[in-house]
Amino acid sequence: MIPRNKNLKQISNDLRNNATKQENHLWYDFLRNYPLQFYRQKIIGPYIVDFYCPKAKLIIELDGMQHYEKDAIVYDNNRTKAFEELNLCVVRFSNYDVDYNFESVCKIINSKIAELINAKQ
Repeated sequence: MIPRNKNLKQISNDLRNNATKQENHLWYDFLRNYPLQFYRQKIIGPYIVDFYCPKAKLIIELDGMQHYEKDAIVYDNNRTKAFEELNLCVVRFSNYDVDYNFESVCKIINSKIAELINAKQ
C-alpha cells in the first residue's frame, strides 16, 4: 500500500488541470493509452508525482529549468530517496527531452517498464 497525504488532493487536481505543455504531450500522445495504467499527478506520501504506474512501480518526473537550481536538486534527490524506500523507481526527463526527443523518451519508458516487470517475475 502506497501512503498518501489526502490533504494534497486539491493541489493534485489543480496540477492535473493546469498541466505543462510537456506533461500534456507525454500524457495524451503516449501514457494515456499505454497498456499499463498510469496516473497523472499522483499523491505518494507527502509528494505529488507527475506520472505513476502502479503495476511497474514506476514514477516519471518531467523537469523544467527550476529543477536544475541547487536547492531543487537537493529536494528532488530527497524525494527520490523517499520513493526508493517504498521500492518505487523514478525516471526523470527534462522538458527539453519531451519537446525535442519524444520518441527516445517513449523508448526509455518502454524499456524501463519491461525491465521492472521482468524483475518481478
